[in-house]
Amino acid sequence: MKLDLITIRRDLHQIPEIGLEEFKTQAYLLERIAEITAGKDFVEQKTWRTGILVFLKGSAPEKTIGWRTDIDALPIIEETGLDFKSTHEGRMHACGHDMHMTTALGLLNELVQTQPKNNLLFLFQPAEENFAGGMLMYEDGAFGDWKPDEFYGLHVRPDFKVGDIATNTGTLFAGTCEVWVTFKGKGGHAAFPHEANDALVAASYFVTQVQTIVSRNVDPIQGGVVTFGSMHAGTTNNVIADTAKLHGTIRTLTQDMSLLIQKRLTEIAQGVAAAFAMEVEVELKQGGYLPVENNPELARDLMDFFGNSKAVNLIDCPPAMTGEDFGYLLNKIPGVMFWLGVDTPYALHHPKMSPKEEALPFAVEEISKFLKYKAQ
Repeated sequence: MKLDLITIRRDLHQIPEIGLEEFKTQAYLLERIAEITAGKDFVEQKTWRTGILVFLKGSAPEKTIGWRTDIDALPIIEETGLDFKSTHEGRMHACGHDMHMTTALGLLNELVQTQPKNNLLFLFQPAEENFAGGMLMYEDGAFGDWKPDEFYGLHVRPDFKVGDIATNTGTLFAGTCEVWVTFKGKGGHAAFPHEANDALVAASYFVTQVQTIVSRNVDPIQGGVVTFGSMHAGTTNNVIADTAKLHGTIRTLTQDMSLLIQKRLTEIAQGVAAAFAMEVEVELKQGGYLPVENNPELARDLMDFFGNSKAVNLIDCPPAMTGEDFGYLLNKIPGVMFWLGVDTPYALHHPKMSPKEEALPFAVEEISKFLKYKAQ
């Protein structure tokens, strides 16, 4: 069976859905999977909420090789102007998960043509962007007896060319930790500041002081990010705010560094609150967004394989501070994630991000060779 990868990608691009709400996406994928696997008695499948697991039973299995794709989208208003733009208002595949899903279907189609020796698991995972769906599935026992011995996956990368595959033998993506900080003071009239306790001022001090964590507590060789992108306080110009709420993110390349920054951020928040004689609440949510740490041996094997292909431009790349919930699965199961070049001037999560579709046949052809090699 030959798949029309471009049509599939464009179909999926038009129906982006937020994590754990991917109902149309799941239905579309199930239809394509049914067509691809029809008559293949060595294929089984099951669903987990909006996720799908497709299992290819090997003829003489010694291990299970997993391939993972994410299926959710982002709450972004699309601005690409494409004929096949999103039909779901305020939703967009701005992170390229439509490309990921299409590639996975293409790989499944290639691998079901002949029963593999080893087992293969294709995971269509929901909620990568918001609820760490990989962690939810793992902790809920969704894999069961199909749990892979090795796990692989990719992410599109706009600034790499079509034909580029990039990864490394260590950390590829940062781990992320979401942060909420709330300062609680005493409101009052702007003309009588001595009778109030200004939460906005305390929060402002905190935002500036927390920058010293990276400059003075983090090893400059290791690096780290502390960003507060949202602060809400007060209602108008002449009323002193009684509450200030901050929302931010921590990003690090190791879990130990994340824990250090979380500790220092909490201490600084408590110290600022004490200095201003007010209360503070700090909520930290790391969930399933651990650093994406490639298994060195498996990564070397993958890089050697793609390095021997004339069609692939293999890049040994440094880590990026982007986050990915595949890090949770790689924390439980050895495996590798890599970048796939899609050559677009707009960054991931940008409303005009539009990958080059030429990357799809390239990805299916080259990665299917790798999966066949792993499954033999």
